[in-house]
Amino acid sequence: MWASLLAGVLARPWARRVVGVALVALTITLFLINLRRTGERAGRSAERLETLERMNDIQRRMLEAASRRPRSRDDLLDRLRRGGF
Repeated sequence: MWASLLAGVLARPWARRVVGVALVALTITLFLINLRRTGERAGRSAERLETLERMNDIQRRMLEAASRRPRSRDDLLDRLRRGGF
């Protein structure tokens, strides 16, 4: 019964046009929602990359500072006497 009623309504040209416009509107809406999600995902990835680069820079500076440290107490004393700090 419902199928014949639906087929009867869709037989009219104005009803087919309304359904077509509704489908186009739904398609555009879904596309925009997907576009927004993709943008959010890209933003999170960019933020993650920026954080990773900052952490790598900090670690590199720490390793460089550790490579310049005195190796023994004698080296430390020599450096203090020369005013290296």
